[in-house]
Amino acid sequence: MSTSSNLSSSSSLPSSRFTFWLVLCAIILLATNMRAPIVALGSIAPVVQEALDISEFQIGWLGAVPMLTFAIGALISPTIGKRFGLENTLIAMIGLLTLGMIVRTVIPTWSGFLIGTLLLTLAIGFANTLASPVIKQRTPKHIPLITGLFSLTMTVTAGIVAGVVLPLSEQVGWQWALGGWSLLGIFAIVIWLFLRVRLGSSNHQAIVPSISNTSDISMWRTPFAWQIAVFMGLQSLLFYTVASFLPSIWVSKGLSVVSAGQMNSVFQFMAPVSILSLTWLINRGRPIQALAVFAAVLNVIGVLGVSYLSTDLAWLWSGMMGMGCAAIFTLSMMLFSLRTYTTNQASELSGMAQAVGYVIAFFGPLGTGWLHETTSSWSIPLLILLILMMLNVVIAWLISRPVMVDGKYI
Repeated sequence: MSTSSNLSSSSSLPSSRFTFWLVLCAIILLATNMRAPIVALGSIAPVVQEALDISEFQIGWLGAVPMLTFAIGALISPTIGKRFGLENTLIAMIGLLTLGMIVRTVIPTWSGFLIGTLLLTLAIGFANTLASPVIKQRTPKHIPLITGLFSLTMTVTAGIVAGVVLPLSEQVGWQWALGGWSLLGIFAIVIWLFLRVRLGSSNHQAIVPSISNTSDISMWRTPFAWQIAVFMGLQSLLFYTVASFLPSIWVSKGLSVVSAGQMNSVFQFMAPVSILSLTWLINRGRPIQALAVFAAVLNVIGVLGVSYLSTDLAWLWSGMMGMGCAAIFTLSMMLFSLRTYTTNQASELSGMAQAVGYVIAFFGPLGTGWLHETTSSWSIPLLILLILMMLNVVIAWLISRPVMVDGKYI
């Protein structure tokens, strides 16, 4: 068979209806596993702390570990994915994630919890990075749709788990309430194994000759890669800071404890609205640049409202930040695929941007907590957040221009 016919055969696979639905199911099952184990622990942290007799400091480490291991996983996953194939690597990582959840359940000690958390969050770091190149490789005509559903599934699953894990722990015990989610991992492994057998390994896919000369682009020396890394990192910094401190900030501004907690729920539950709206608008052909800038402006207005405007509209300011953060995360995931030529480039851009981004995000909650403790006020931390979000508006304009990763216009 000729080379041209091989290329034609390979290129026809991603557009088939069967491949579309198989990849969609696999991506959705992957997404259901990527937030549940983290959110589940956060929701019953006091129960676990009492059961294991561990300190606040140790619980704090369990909360800080994910961002560091996400960054490490993002840094090393492109090389491993290229060496062993995207699907093979993801199958191994889903297995590692499932193992981490089981370890936390069957070894109910501080060491067991720490080891299990390290394993599962490292696996999630790999999955965060490799999901985009799989979508690009297998369904190149449906990148916005499948990426949007991937992000939406993570958000919705996190919301469901946050709401049911505590009542569930009261019925079946905290170990089953945490470890039971490993069943989702087993289901995901089955589907990904079927995908691997049916479609083959991505590292055997042919590279189109006309773009093969772009494979030597170094993301670490590419301005676009650094721009999207900072764009995503500042979003993550705001997200994790708000998730940690929003109720406390609203209480300091006069809201009741119950109302302040509800504002955190508003922040979280606006994400699905944002992701669905963004995906619909992009599929309708709306310009990505306008959507990116709008999402960044939402964060600016939200932080401005929390800092200086009326608490009567606390729900509005909280909701704007939730919508802005979710839209920026989803857009970033889409751009990993839309602004690169090859699957390897998508993997490398995703890995570089997320490694840098999660390192930036790591300092958000730590820096905010330290500044609040030092100044006994939220004013300076909020002012710094406001300045950073204003900077992200400029970066949003830069990263959403119609240019590819090498600077060439589309």
